Amino acid sequence: MLEAYALTDPGKVRSSNQDAFRILPELGLYLLADGMGGARGGERASTLAVESVAETLATSAHRDAAALVGAVEDANQRVLQEAMRDPKLEGMGTTLVAVLETEEHDVAIASVGDSRAYVLRDGKLRLITADQSWIQEVGRPLGLDEDSLKTHPMRHVLTMAVGVSPAVRTQYYALQLEKGDELMLSSDGLHGVVAVEQMEQVLTREKDLEKQCRALVEAANEEGSPDNVTVVLIRAA
Repeated sequence: MLEAYALTDPGKVRSSNQDAFRILPELGLYLLADGMGGARGGERASTLAVESVAETLATSAHRDAAALVGAVEDANQRVLQEAMRDPKLEGMGTTLVAVLETEEHDVAIASVGDSRAYVLRDGKLRLITADQSWIQEVGRPLGLDEDSLKTHPMRHVLTMAVGVSPAVRTQYYALQLEKGDELMLSSDGLHGVVAVEQMEQVLTREKDLEKQCRALVEAANEEGSPDNVTVVLIRAA
């Protein structure tokens, strides 16, 4: 059995919120997306992506990794087609991280872009997903040091997103949760400004999921988060 709570906030700089999330316990499905492509385009892309994945899985006869990856591919086509249909939405896209409960405490995780999934176990927060970003896939392999990466002009560039090309490269992970484990899904408005150690402290200090979400968003805003902040917490009960 999984319990969940989520919260989103515009952050300290943006006037609009281009993040989207869905908590659908009846499907065992939990989604977070961070849109891009201008205020209208980013918001439309993220909303369309999470709605598409939910609709696809709601009508699927299967509840497994293949179904989840297929739902992400369907979402990619829907976002791409919407952008082609409306010139005002040209260039829109979105990150996406999705968790699907396949069996009790067994989950499939799919991700595109740089929104992340972490697991908190025994007080330690561990990153599950890998960013599809210039920093992760180009900068670090070139041997650039972390200080250089923090200021590099390509640091915000994604190498993959939902809705930007006909083929989407979806990363997949399988995880067996233990009782008391927490999954944390986050947009970069959170993990891009709040250190892992600080997020870990919040999650271990607070036990209530809602209080954890609020404390994490507050921590991001205290750091002057330049982007929208969204967090989805899922606990194995």
